[in-house]
Amino acid sequence: MPENDAEIHALFANAPTTTQFKKLRKRIVRNTREAVEQYGMLEPGTKWLVCLSGGKDSYTLLAVLHELKWRGLLPVDLLACNLDQGQPGFPATVLPEFLDRMGVEHHIEYQDTYSIVVDKIPQGRTFCALCSRLRRGNLYRIAREQGCSAVVLGHHRDDILETFFMNLFHGGRLATMPPKLLNDAGDLFVYRPLAHVAEGDCDRFAKAMGYPIIPCDLCGSQDGLQRQQVKQILDGWETTSPGRRQVMFRALMNARPSHLLDPKLFDFTGLLRNSDKLAELPDPR
Repeated sequence: MPENDAEIHALFANAPTTTQFKKLRKRIVRNTREAVEQYGMLEPGTKWLVCLSGGKDSYTLLAVLHELKWRGLLPVDLLACNLDQGQPGFPATVLPEFLDRMGVEHHIEYQDTYSIVVDKIPQGRTFCALCSRLRRGNLYRIAREQGCSAVVLGHHRDDILETFFMNLFHGGRLATMPPKLLNDAGDLFVYRPLAHVAEGDCDRFAKAMGYPIIPCDLCGSQDGLQRQQVKQILDGWETTSPGRRQVMFRALMNARPSHLLDPKLFDFTGLLRNSDKLAELPDPR
């Protein structure tokens, strides 16, 4: 890190100077850079719509992308965006005031999707799926209007693991949030640059920086959601076997189709013994 971190961006003003924090920050930057490069997110000269909810993850995303840009490692324009979905009690002034104070280029938009969700979802059912679809549709529209090539989200390593196990336990498929995705219309990328970053690191970073965290339970999210249940399972495994999350995450990067059961990914019927291959060779005479 440079001697004068304040030169990077106002987002890093008053950053702690402890060795522990510097190591944390360096690890987050390194992990993010690895994901950006490994999954081919770099398109010099393009513009990214960086989605900011006000949670610890999106603040971490915003800060680390600005640091990478300052270091010349991210040659793209960044536009922070908050979509106010009309949840009761949402502190609408917190993010615009923070972004103005930090000198971050941003776009704030109000769309009352909360009322739609409450109207469509029966009492006692979870809001998350419909809320997410409505949010994503609006973000795609905003990205197009603002001339952006990608919608950038703050999902981290633990989000990706939890989604994998939710699909495994409840969806009957091996799938998760990919670090890079092309939307259905084929005109926008969806990036998750924090794919290699642990949730605990995001939490420690945002708290140490004193960012104004907005809680994610404003919509009255119900306890006992599938994601919370999976999180508790993973927490238990991590407690009894520290490092288990990282081992499982590495497994997602080391898939072996021949050792799974999907015939669409591997040609089991075409698999031949050496003797069978020899028998198929033409007679040299």
